[in-house]
Amino acid sequence: MAPKDFHHPFQPYDIQQVFMEAVYTCIEEGKVGIFESPTGTGKSLSLICGSLTWLREYKRRQFGESLAAIQLNEDEPEWMVEHAKNERRKEARQLRADLEVRLEAVRQREKKIRQKKGNEEPLAKRRKVAHDEESEILNDEDQYLLDDYDSDDEVAKQTNGDVGFSSETTKLMEKLGMLQAVGSEQKNEESCEELKVFFCSRTHSQLSQFVGELKRVRLPPGLPPEENTVDVIEELKHLTLGSRRSLCINPKVAKLSNQTAINERCIELQQPSTSAEHKCPFLPKKDDQDTTLDFRDHALANIRDIEDLAAVGTKLRVCPYYASRPAIVPAEVVTLPYPLLLQKSAREALGISLKGHIVIIDEAHNLMNAIEGIYSAQITEVQLSRARESLMIYLQKFRNRLKGANRMYVTQVIRVIDSLLLPIVQLKADGKDSAPIQLDALLSGKGVDQINLAKLVRYINDSKLARKVEGYIAHTKDVRSKDGTVAADVPTLTHVQNFLTCLMNPSKEGRFFINKDQSSVVVRYLLLDPSEHFREVVEDARAVILAGGTMSPMDDYKQQLFPYIDEVSTLSCGHLIPPSNLLVRTIASDAKGPLEFSFKARANPETAMRVGKALLDLAPCVKAGLVVFLPSYGYLEQLINIWKENGLLEKLNTLKPVFSDGRGGSAEHTFQAYSDSIKTSPNGAMLLSVIGGKLSEGINFSDGLGRCVVVVGLPFPNLETPEWKAKMQYIDEKALVRGQTKGSASREHAENVCMRSVNQAIGRVIRHKDDWASILLMDSRYEQGRIKSKLPGWIKECMPEKSLSGVGAVREDVERFFRS
Repeated sequence: MAPKDFHHPFQPYDIQQVFMEAVYTCIEEGKVGIFESPTGTGKSLSLICGSLTWLREYKRRQFGESLAAIQLNEDEPEWMVEHAKNERRKEARQLRADLEVRLEAVRQREKKIRQKKGNEEPLAKRRKVAHDEESEILNDEDQYLLDDYDSDDEVAKQTNGDVGFSSETTKLMEKLGMLQAVGSEQKNEESCEELKVFFCSRTHSQLSQFVGELKRVRLPPGLPPEENTVDVIEELKHLTLGSRRSLCINPKVAKLSNQTAINERCIELQQPSTSAEHKCPFLPKKDDQDTTLDFRDHALANIRDIEDLAAVGTKLRVCPYYASRPAIVPAEVVTLPYPLLLQKSAREALGISLKGHIVIIDEAHNLMNAIEGIYSAQITEVQLSRARESLMIYLQKFRNRLKGANRMYVTQVIRVIDSLLLPIVQLKADGKDSAPIQLDALLSGKGVDQINLAKLVRYINDSKLARKVEGYIAHTKDVRSKDGTVAADVPTLTHVQNFLTCLMNPSKEGRFFINKDQSSVVVRYLLLDPSEHFREVVEDARAVILAGGTMSPMDDYKQQLFPYIDEVSTLSCGHLIPPSNLLVRTIASDAKGPLEFSFKARANPETAMRVGKALLDLAPCVKAGLVVFLPSYGYLEQLINIWKENGLLEKLNTLKPVFSDGRGGSAEHTFQAYSDSIKTSPNGAMLLSVIGGKLSEGINFSDGLGRCVVVVGLPFPNLETPEWKAKMQYIDEKALVRGQTKGSASREHAENVCMRSVNQAIGRVIRHKDDWASILLMDSRYEQGRIKSKLPGWIKECMPEKSLSGVGAVREDVERFFRS
């Protein structure tokens, strides 16, 4: 039986065919899947071809089933049934044709522009926009006075959800299809939405690489072609979504220092209180809906990355962040970064529904950390004290001019801040560095338990209290920026507002902590269990696929993300390289006995010397680059200091120039120096790095940059910190409910976190089908079955059943490997 055709642009390798079939089956069966395909095996193209082949086939199948369902009364002739089916075909094809005609017109127009004058020519006639002059600074202080606030109107304000628009802007957004309307209008919109694949990755650069691969693919259409037509191709309708920081084209907003400042300034420019001449000129206008629809067609006409989309917005003089929303419904593939998919409020703000669609998350080895990071928050003592001081100055100035609701809410904010400062004072008095803390202890201030935090958070947002207070404080200190605000910085009250959201509804899967750091005391909310926040994604989507180059060990994802799902599809692909191109060995001992680099053993200076002497033995056998991964920056610094004192570092440098990563400094500079040395030095070079450090993820150690990688020890997290103690306790509590032995689940999780870091590091050295390298795991614990089982399948396959694991025996194996 011939293998299924997935319309791969090249002849797929066997492992790629297996991977695409697994993706197709997972989507067809509506499952959750965890798929591992090493870097260099064409993972992105396999994900694209497997998922989009299913998508187009499903559409054709659904269309056929809808025709088959057409039935007339028994006494009506067969030709009337056939006529009804033909009319349905004609109607569907006409709808598709109308869209394709518009998109093709855009393609041809852009093609002519590129041929004629290059990319500098505008894509559409520019609208005349008034010159956006600098805002004038008002001399009086009335601009900082809070607008009247009616707390009884809060229910109406909630209808805008988390988007933060004025009601006028919201109505316009809904009219243009940029926000889903509530009620029946939203249902009608969802019912005609194109079935799509949401593809999510960690960074915009990773998404840009995916978009580049997407351009290679050619697929048959989603509707059956008419008779006597062959080799019909339908262009993919793709949309890329991004944050305001990536898509804002207003230069005075885009220049701000961080995401929060950009978001706040953008929303501020839309408020009714902002004068017309100072509003953002790029926000879509009621009297110019054609430009927004023109942007939608340009967004879908060609496959574009985030920079391309911003360029289209610039040329059409319309905000791409908002104008891209009407393109979500007709798109077949939507690419977006982690936060826009994983955060419920972000999905709601964009009007994204995952109901019945396919979700693919790439680089998913970071997924649990990403979810925990999104739903965790922190605030420092310095920020709390500064916010309180600013509010007191503001209240003293405007107390007599603030009406009841404003005065009440500002006073409540001060009381909540005082309450948060109490346990910080107590921690200092007790002389502790860190401690877990209960929610009621954070809200133990006088009368704070009577405050409605939900209303308070909404008030801070709606009243623009943070910007008003920050602006007034800057005014009094005469350090205003040109537009009268400190827009380049995030108001301290905004940090308070964000933290109050956690206090307002802390998940039972989270904990609060107080820690001292170098400059302040920090109050943090830490999410311990990401599964509940990810559950809505899983339950809404037709299928969810987690993919990555290194996903082993996979059991951790099942326990941490899908504990409520009985069956999860998994696949760990082999590599394209032949087994002879990879040598994997453990170094479990040297002449002095077993080698183990536990935290306690690493404190012994003799252990550091044993590592150095092992590297002295191995370095002469290794051609080109030798990369050494260590458990922590502290241990790396310790090794270098001991080696210097004993002259061992000088000996290593004579064999290979030694370069070292560090806590400070530029990782790019270190990597470039190492790369240059490999090109110029006949003996290659040695790079000392840290697992989980700046040179362990995202760095390409292909070919001569990494002919051998040595991993020293196992990088277990520090399980004695309050955060890890809470995490371990929580995992064990859940495990006991499932009937597991106390301590086994938490130990398993710690090992999984450790081995995931190891696997990420060693996965850096084989990057394509012709690459070759050796991997040496230096610690006797790597010979334990439970540790070995957590290595990726393609690496385990290259480990011998039994082998000598002393330094001398491994050196001989390495010599033979490099000779061959």
